[in-house]
Amino acid sequence: MKKAIAIFVTVLFVFAMASLSFAAEEKKAAAPAKAAEPAKAAEPAKAAEPAKAAEKPKVKQVSGDVKAVDMKAMTITVTKMMKGKAEETVVTVSDKTKVMMGKEKKMLADVKAGDKVTVKYTEAEGKNMAKSVAIHEAKKAEPAKPMEKK
Repeated sequence: MKKAIAIFVTVLFVFAMASLSFAAEEKKAAAPAKAAEPAKAAEPAKAAEPAKAAEKPKVKQVSGDVKAVDMKAMTITVTKMMKGKAEETVVTVSDKTKVMMGKEKKMLADVKAGDKVTVKYTEAEGKNMAKSVAIHEAKKAEPAKPMEKK
């Protein structure tokens, strides 16, 4: 039984080393091919730049309390508690931003300091551009029920 396990482990080790050597050979083979054709190597680099620009920016999300709404700058400052510290995120709102409260469409003017919101945004040109703002209705506190004595 020990010999069978030893043979099995040895075979696995050989396959692992072989796969590593094939991967290293592929990288070496790709490098000289690029160096041999310098004029053609510049063209894919130019084509790669627009491809990166065409990539959709990653949509991020922040949920928290509205600290401030600036109507002139068209921004909302959202405060979120992270590990005991308050983190602020400033998000720019545009005409394309959807502001919703439930299924009802709202305007930026309807967002007030202290509201609970969830903002989905992307980073563009150094700014956080809001895609959507969801205003959460404040939950009404239910009165405490007195305990019944038996």
